Amino acid sequence: MNLKEKIERGLVALSLESHVEVAEKLEQYLALITKWNKVTNLTSIDNPEQMVLVHLLDSLSIQPYLSGQRILDVGSGAGLPGIPLALINEDKDFILLDSNGKKTRFMLQATIELGIKNIEVVQSRAQDFQGEFDQVVCRAFTGTEDFVKACSHLLAPGGSLLAMKGPAEREVTLPPGFKQTIHQLNVPDLLSERYLIEIGQ
Repeated sequence: MNLKEKIERGLVALSLESHVEVAEKLEQYLALITKWNKVTNLTSIDNPEQMVLVHLLDSLSIQPYLSGQRILDVGSGAGLPGIPLALINEDKDFILLDSNGKKTRFMLQATIELGIKNIEVVQSRAQDFQGEFDQVVCRAFTGTEDFVKACSHLLAPGGSLLAMKGPAEREVTLPPGFKQTIHQLNVPDLLSERYLIEIGQ
């Protein structure tokens, strides 16, 4: 099974079979990560097949919980989960935020080469950034409590924070006025447990 077929199979397993046409762009995206990773530390994983599971399918596993029009991906790094989600959700607007200039340059180049029109890349710390978003998502940004403190000012009324975590990180104490719902994520073929902590006011 080649890489594109592996991606297509993962999309079907995530009930995203109506989006299999993006498999080619997702494969191109992994090729860009692999190329840039040689000079820029984007990810510790350098095996493209492993990237399909740990990066692409993990990112796309939160698709059922996406809502609203404007979505902010904080600490996006290599563009995860923002770039895979933007390819699937062309009707939504994504802002990819990272304080590291090398990583924002990669994300900008990736969006250009992949022809993605619904992404804006911004170099900034979350604490210094301003705006209102329906959802703010983080995958590898920081601890959940720090995430709430750094990003709650970015939520539109009725908006939610989405923190992607492993099992050891799902028990958190939130600041007063916030409530959480924990969803177990289904990432095809990934042996480790993954959770989405949905936080609202």
